[in-house]
Amino acid sequence: MELSGDLKCLSPAELRLLFRRNDSGIIKTTGLAEGYMQANVAILPNHLADDFEAFCQSNPASLPLLYRSQSGETSCPPLARHADISPADTLLMTDMSQYCVYEKGQLMKTVSSLQSYTDQARNASDQQDVHHGHQWSDMVCFYLGCSFGFEGRLKTSGVPIRNVEQGRNVSMYRTAVPCIPAGVFSCPVVVSMRPVPAEKLDAAVEVSHLSPLSHGAPIHIGEPAVLGILDLCRPDYGDRLELQPGDVPVFWACGVTAIQAIRSTKPSLAFSHSPGSMFLTDIPDSPTSTISTPSDSRNTPYIEPNPGLIPLCILVSHKPLLYSLASQRAVSRIRDLEKIIGEDPGQRGIQVLCTQDELLRSSLALSHSSSVAITTGFPTHYMHSPPDVTDGPPGAIAMATMLLSLGKQVTMVTDRRALEMNQALIDEAVKTGVLKTAIPLVTFEDCGPDAALHFLCHHGDPSKPRYDHLVAIERSGRAEDGNYYNMRGVNIKHLVDPIDDLFIAAKDIPGIITTGIGDGGNELGMGKLKETVKNLMPNGTLIACDVPADYAITAGVSNWGGYAVACGLYLLHTCPSHQRYLKKGLGEETPAPQEQLRDWIANLPSVDKEESFLSTLVRFGIRSGKTAHLAMEVDGLTFHPTHSDIITRLLEVTQGSTSQNP
Repeated sequence: MELSGDLKCLSPAELRLLFRRNDSGIIKTTGLAEGYMQANVAILPNHLADDFEAFCQSNPASLPLLYRSQSGETSCPPLARHADISPADTLLMTDMSQYCVYEKGQLMKTVSSLQSYTDQARNASDQQDVHHGHQWSDMVCFYLGCSFGFEGRLKTSGVPIRNVEQGRNVSMYRTAVPCIPAGVFSCPVVVSMRPVPAEKLDAAVEVSHLSPLSHGAPIHIGEPAVLGILDLCRPDYGDRLELQPGDVPVFWACGVTAIQAIRSTKPSLAFSHSPGSMFLTDIPDSPTSTISTPSDSRNTPYIEPNPGLIPLCILVSHKPLLYSLASQRAVSRIRDLEKIIGEDPGQRGIQVLCTQDELLRSSLALSHSSSVAITTGFPTHYMHSPPDVTDGPPGAIAMATMLLSLGKQVTMVTDRRALEMNQALIDEAVKTGVLKTAIPLVTFEDCGPDAALHFLCHHGDPSKPRYDHLVAIERSGRAEDGNYYNMRGVNIKHLVDPIDDLFIAAKDIPGIITTGIGDGGNELGMGKLKETVKNLMPNGTLIACDVPADYAITAGVSNWGGYAVACGLYLLHTCPSHQRYLKKGLGEETPAPQEQLRDWIANLPSVDKEESFLSTLVRFGIRSGKTAHLAMEVDGLTFHPTHSDIITRLLEVTQGSTSQNP
């Protein structure tokens, strides 16, 4: 329905008066009362009220509680003026455009007023509500924030409001994401979707983040199937919206989750707003607004958000389309990590390969992952046994132990020739406390055209991947001619298994992201930078890896890239904005428990742990890459002071404060 300019100019109080008189012709409130908060409403029997309040507190993004009434109260003084009026003309009963009536969880009808329910209760001789034995005085009203409130500020920020442009209600969907249950209440999260141009995503995120009681920042941006939404053209509530070229679907937690809770719990009688027909409050939707509540602690005051927590929106993946959120401060620190590892004390000229934010995007993708496969191994010293180098395994173990600490599954993939040695290295790393716990170590063999697909996916089914992220660090990469070369241009193909095939196959499997970490351009995954390597690196036309990764992290020494990934993961998991996004807004927004935080800190790389593991490598006969020295050095750089200094500086950036990082 196209709204007239006159209606758009009316205040919330004036619009409520029109609803009360039932002469407005308005059904949906999107685009109305711009700049003011709107509210979802759920009305439940008293005996369910405490459980529902706990349900709201456990799912604050979906159900931001603005006000809980007393039993039988139909006004809401903190939210709207003129609330102290007689029961015959009560605010809640008449001041929304449309209400839903539920009996045993079933929608029975929609009505323009609930006045008849209070009238029947007053007129019943036994003072009992004729509907299922409930008195109206036994009903409790919950007012929950709504995303319609911040649409005005979205518009002011240059974000088009497609639902208003198209004269439609916003699209709302049941997801496959379960709410955190509380008492008798449990149901899936419901989300609203607004198409947003990709270049306006940061503005949309910032505006909504600053409205935490209107659902706050989005809980998902990108592919609908990630939420279990199979068809955007078929919303469960509201209207279908048309995406314009360049639009990205953006999903906010939605107060219609309360309706799902009513339908799942099946109370004998309950009421709600009709989706899209909201209660219009007198509270401005502004970061500086407050809601003055009575002394009853059950009502939720507005808490002004910390500007330092404003998130940025970063593209993580095209397959499936996925954006992630992280605070500006966390992003800045990860960029500082990237600058440190991009230093080139060995003067190899690697700065030409450095690309900003590859570390950030890879760390975000790993943060979203659940099962990660890591591979390393560069047998450059073909004349020695073992031929491997001290660059690679320390960085791989540093990433693995942080991922394990964060609850991810981790698998190591290695060459058959190095299986026994790498198993012994893993065992020793666990024994000395460098690695949190033992991890599976596997090999990959090319035993047919579908070998990589069967390795990566259960039963070779691309819809059922075993891993959602592959990481190669200082892993020899296949060149354009099919051979594998060290930096001197020596072919070492006879020492390398075709693990590159996994990265090639992953390109066609939705849901698997790949990262390559290298310091010369001949490492697996650095094919993303192939042309630069060919043109600017020594022997580049011969040695350049031909196999790309989604993200190519360049470091002065590859191990440093692994250390930086571990630090980046720590920063993201101590970033409230990112954690809220990861958890889809579920659970109370509280810092990680101190015990968990201590475990994460303990699993960061440290000078002591990395020195210990390097000494283990030397004891196993593994040599420095550049010099072939059997000594405490990596790529010709001694552990002290070069590597120890880099680790120290990475930790200083990562642990810049003793409290959790915004």
